[in-house]
Amino acid sequence: MGVLEKIAEIEQEMARTQKNKATEYHLGLLKAKLAKYRAQLLEPDKKSGRPGEGFDVTKSGDARVALIGFPSVGKSSLLSKMTNTESSVAAYEYTTLTAIPGVLEVEGARIQLLDLPGIIEGAASGRGRGRQVVAVAKTADLILMVLDVNKAEQQKRLLEIELDAIGIRINRKKPDVLLKPKKAGGVSISKTVPMTKIDEKTIQTILAGNKLHNMDVYIREDVTVDEFIDVLIGNRRYIRCLYVYNKIDTISMEEVDRIAREPNSIVISCEKELNLDGLKMAVLKQLALRRVYTKPRGKAVDLTDPLVVRGDATIEDVCNSIHRSIASKFKYALVYGKSSRFNPAAHRVGLQHEVQDEDVVALFTNS
Repeated sequence: MGVLEKIAEIEQEMARTQKNKATEYHLGLLKAKLAKYRAQLLEPDKKSGRPGEGFDVTKSGDARVALIGFPSVGKSSLLSKMTNTESSVAAYEYTTLTAIPGVLEVEGARIQLLDLPGIIEGAASGRGRGRQVVAVAKTADLILMVLDVNKAEQQKRLLEIELDAIGIRINRKKPDVLLKPKKAGGVSISKTVPMTKIDEKTIQTILAGNKLHNMDVYIREDVTVDEFIDVLIGNRRYIRCLYVYNKIDTISMEEVDRIAREPNSIVISCEKELNLDGLKMAVLKQLALRRVYTKPRGKAVDLTDPLVVRGDATIEDVCNSIHRSIASKFKYALVYGKSSRFNPAAHRVGLQHEVQDEDVVALFTNS
């Protein structure tokens, strides 16, 4: 029996099983098996390419943002107007997918935008190039879900289901659960919070169903069965998502105002070019990128060409962004700006000092 047949069989059994206290352990085991088979189905082949690549589109820039959405919602127009990319020029044609890359330049950051229309074309079932679609989508640092404002609720629900099925958890944090395999001693469960959504017997049943009989389990959050399984499977990606409501010129201002106030949402009109600058800044904010300016010894600071680093970046990350050999020769750094204890004066710091947006850094080495 193939993986698809096993998945179908488990789904049928789950549909037949009534949900009650007596069946919750059995359903937990079925959910774990289903997640395991789906992971097998969607994992890319080891020979499919180098890390960071998919459909011959190499990951580049300071971050990667994936555009997803149904046909005719305005993704191609958005990509063109945000990056000056022409689809007909930069298209990578395949049987079931056209991946279109472009580069968004905003506030000194270079962000790769990648249109993945195939995310909804059977990717969750592994059909066509489903594995490659998943591999590319999981490399994204942010997802822009482009929605037709007139059909938004239905499109949003279907796309969220599809993303969840391929192992992408949007706008959620990784559950605070730690699993440590051991050679003997059975299953030991330690918890720092009351467990109201899953019990120890269910955890032991799920682990036993995966042939894991010796494990230390540390639970520091009141997780559900599905969240525990996500930690167990281990290949889930937790990615921020911004809901982009397009075609706002076709609805009332009252409705635009209501949608704009929803969490993780932004309203635009590609055709009328409304709020595209707002979208660019929203992308920058969601990615939490920080611009760091370097000050060469004896020279002025160049404020036109910042280094762009991630939100929790340290001086060591700044060193590595310039050249990996610098950290090994590092002596100290002088920091001016928001992260300086003596702002606006300089602050002498070490490699583990966390930088802030628009900091100025002067690096000093031993040679």
